[in-house]
Amino acid sequence: MTSGEAETVATEEKRTGQRLIGGPGILLVWLYGVMVVGAVSRSAYQIATEFDRAPLAYSLSALAGVVYGFITYTLVRGGERARRAAQVCCAAELVGVLTVGTWTLVEPSAFADATVWSDYGMGYLFIPVLLPLSALYWLRRARTA
Repeated sequence: MTSGEAETVATEEKRTGQRLIGGPGILLVWLYGVMVVGAVSRSAYQIATEFDRAPLAYSLSALAGVVYGFITYTLVRGGERARRAAQVCCAAELVGVLTVGTWTLVEPSAFADATVWSDYGMGYLFIPVLLPLSALYWLRRARTA
């Protein structure tokens, strides 16, 4: 890399802010990417084949996939504005996981089928509840770094 290219990269990093995928951020992007594929593919299949059986559950799974996709995008994009957007989405995701997770435990008959967030994401090894907590911590650290 020439010195001119290095200056261009440094200027671009100053303009966009800190990259969010350095260090543990790479693992977050990878995990969110896996969750995008899992939630979107599962909900797309369920909506296409049996939507009338559990429309709320399948719609919530699709919404989770969209949220995961947006968070993945903002983490990769980087910068302060993307970091704030990711924080808001991660907080909303956490509220969703806690709400749906509690709802499915208190009133199991409320959902005809499981969602990504049912039982706090037990069907996904509790990644849906651990991921936003980890991401919020990382995003907070990224702001102060």
